[in-house]
Amino acid sequence: MNSPVRTVDYDMAVTDAARILLRRDIGSLVVKNGEIEGIVTESDIVEAVGAEHDTDRMTVGQLMTKAVLTVDSAESIEVACERMRANEIKKLPVTDGEELVGIVTTTDVTCSLVPGLDEVITSYQ
Repeated sequence: MNSPVRTVDYDMAVTDAARILLRRDIGSLVVKNGEIEGIVTESDIVEAVGAEHDTDRMTVGQLMTKAVLTVDSAESIEVACERMRANEIKKLPVTDGEELVGIVTTTDVTCSLVPGLDEVITSYQ
């Protein structure tokens, strides 16, 4: 998993969220105000732009996925993978009880299963 997780507020402008994703080279932001409220991904933003939504006036809260699935830090990577596969998602916040402690992505899983893959990917960038 990646930790710490970058979190944002519900009222953040989508354009500001897009800048954070770009600058930090990450694919998602967890929307949090005490508890997890949602998740917004680079795909969500691309879809909104492609659908010609007025993203200059949109907030993360309007765009985010509200039903966020998580995995507990004590659960196995197999459980996390199955949860992502069964729900067709690529990012899964990791919790320890009620606390957000990280996020696991399909890229993380792939790189952990194929030793040296991250070096190969980096060499092509």
